[in-house]
Amino acid sequence: MRLIDSIAELAPPMLVLTGGDPMMRPDILELIGRATAKGLRVALSPAATPRLLQADFAQLRQAGVVSMSLSLDGATRETHDRFRGVPHTFERTLQAAQAAKEAGIQLQINTTLSHSTLPELDAFIDLMRELRPDVWSVFVLVPTGRASAEDLPTADELESVWQRLESLRSQLPFAIKTTEGHHYRRVLMQAAKTGGQAPRHLIPTRDGKGVLFISHTGEVQPSGFLPLTAGNVRTDDLATLYRHHPIFTTLRDDDALGGKCGKCEYRRVCGGSRARAFGSLGDMMAAEPLCNYIPAPLRNSSSS
Repeated sequence: MRLIDSIAELAPPMLVLTGGDPMMRPDILELIGRATAKGLRVALSPAATPRLLQADFAQLRQAGVVSMSLSLDGATRETHDRFRGVPHTFERTLQAAQAAKEAGIQLQINTTLSHSTLPELDAFIDLMRELRPDVWSVFVLVPTGRASAEDLPTADELESVWQRLESLRSQLPFAIKTTEGHHYRRVLMQAAKTGGQAPRHLIPTRDGKGVLFISHTGEVQPSGFLPLTAGNVRTDDLATLYRHHPIFTTLRDDDALGGKCGKCEYRRVCGGSRARAFGSLGDMMAAEPLCNYIPAPLRNSSSS
């Protein structure tokens, strides 16, 4: 409860309760209610387990859950369950998605984009058309935890995905956002310059810049994908860590970006995935490994 109060002091646009599985908390409704009473918008990111399907979604909504994110990492039962390593998660995810919508909870579907899931892109788009979530969040793999560098898409493959999504977004009945795929914003801005649809809003967040993550043991990190610890909420003031710790202040310094990211004209709205730079290169400020864009200053210098 004290942690929720300290989070409220920072006035973030959203508090996401994730895991593991937040539904395993016996006091989950109490926590949601406390956060809501403090003026926080609460999102829930549960695992697609039988426990979730037994929950009262209307009660979750009444407690204050405004949004729920569920993962679909395969466009079919076979590919999703294989990716997750647990049978029946595909069906349970679809059931939970329907229950959330019926309860008036905004639905976000998260999809991990990796080299192995790229062939299913069109099938994913068709599935999203059928499910009609409020938001489809495309998460680009970060080599941390169980993820390996071998399953990363290439920069060219990712650029093709961004171009495809940009060309379709005016035709789709849901919004598209990316997680650890910040250079999609650059593609949107480029398209707008050449007569394409202008993006409604581009929020220049990334790891540690408008985002912080608190682990199950209280560690404060820039995101769930960038395992660098600034402190612990059991002993440190959360706001002080976010505002003043060198990890966070460095990540928010767009001019401290290394490589071509530091030269890029889109660095303030994009800035690349700091988590993937760290996971791939061991340097959180290195250039985004999966971006093939050559910034204008570098193009101009090479041509001269």
